[in-house]
Amino acid sequence: MEIGGAVYIMTNVNRTTLYIGVTSDLLWRIKEHREKVYPRSFTAKYNLSVCVYYEIFSSIEEAINREKEIKKWRREKKDFLINNMNPNWRNLWEDIKNW
Repeated sequence: MEIGGAVYIMTNVNRTTLYIGVTSDLLWRIKEHREKVYPRSFTAKYNLSVCVYYEIFSSIEEAINREKEIKKWRREKKDFLINNMNPNWRNLWEDIKNW
């Protein structure tokens, strides 16, 4: 899928830790997290392999600005954001991998 940028949220199977990221290639970036390509990264350390949220933007600059905004939020507001898009916190990788 051709996009300018995306913001995404990764979590672990217990849904206890969140990671907010930004990328110009969501498919590839989620795959990197899932495969722990960078074993010393935050997502690898905390086993954050479940994508529960993403937003697509027409430019990477828009995505970066949104990432910065979300990162400032308290956990409750992030949970609300996820719940609005993905109430069951299902792994969105199943959708993304088919792009």
